[in-house]
Amino acid sequence: MKKILCVALAALMLCTAFALVACEKEETPATLKFGMGVYVDVSAATDADGEVKGKGSAAITAAAVTLDADGKIVACVLDTAANDVTYTSEGKAIANESFKTKGELGKDYNMKTYANATKEWFEQRDAFEALVVGKTLAEVKALVATGNKGNEEVTNAGCTIMIHEFVYAIEKACNNAAASNATKDHTLKLGVFTEQTNKDATDEKNGECKLATNLFAAVVDAEGKVVVASSDCAEISFGFDQKGASTYDTAKKVATKREAGDNYGMKLYGGAAKEWYEQANAFDAACVGKKASEISSLAGADNYAAADLKAAGCTIIVSGFVKAAAKIG
Repeated sequence: MKKILCVALAALMLCTAFALVACEKEETPATLKFGMGVYVDVSAATDADGEVKGKGSAAITAAAVTLDADGKIVACVLDTAANDVTYTSEGKAIANESFKTKGELGKDYNMKTYANATKEWFEQRDAFEALVVGKTLAEVKALVATGNKGNEEVTNAGCTIMIHEFVYAIEKACNNAAASNATKDHTLKLGVFTEQTNKDATDEKNGECKLATNLFAAVVDAEGKVVVASSDCAEISFGFDQKGASTYDTAKKVATKREAGDNYGMKLYGGAAKEWYEQANAFDAACVGKKASEISSLAGADNYAAADLKAAGCTIIVSGFVKAAAKIG
């Protein structure tokens, strides 16, 4: 009888152990794919008259997503850097003090005041971000209707602005998505930082207003530490002559530095050991385990990568990434 009882108890303990293991497995969140995509729309114009002769505009829309095993969006963050540069009829560049994204402008974007909208841009963006959760890429693309605005599902959700640029960026993000350690319990973040450098036109050379928009997407844990990250940069150079006429080729397709891949030419033309995207990958890897405030240590006093990061294969200027990363804190 004792033997039977011992066997029964052993069986019960074994079943309990299996149940505990099963529960533990159920409580461990599945890992997600993570990706960032950037869509760039550029225009340039020369005014007929006036002191401000020419203008260049770059709208850079970024999307970061996490995807489950079925390709459905678990989280999505979006923002647009709509940046303008101007130059005079004498070929002098006009400097901007700083740039803010549409999301950063918040209520100051003034869609309610000047466009008679019922919601501000960031509120409509937030509504669209919420709407795409649970959808596949194909389902997100199907949301675009006539005039690049959203279909009835989108407008009913409170988003009445044009959404095609959001969708283009999300498509790229989904296509770029790769396996990561991110889970549904983590938080998706996006930081954008734009800087401008200028050169006035001379007898020998056209002038230039160059915009570099640095993008940093990351998934962070409950402590704000980076689990996985992706950085990129969209650089557009608007040229003009001494009379302020645009020399920018509007037919030219703009690719981000990461999208350029091996064609960026750091090895071929810069004598670098690694291409730009490979060096950006090294920066992203160095961010893992760090809070936004700690990522600043990756840049040296000269704005290039700090010594440890250089040793890891990143020798490019990283100050723009650091400033974009600071915005996710």
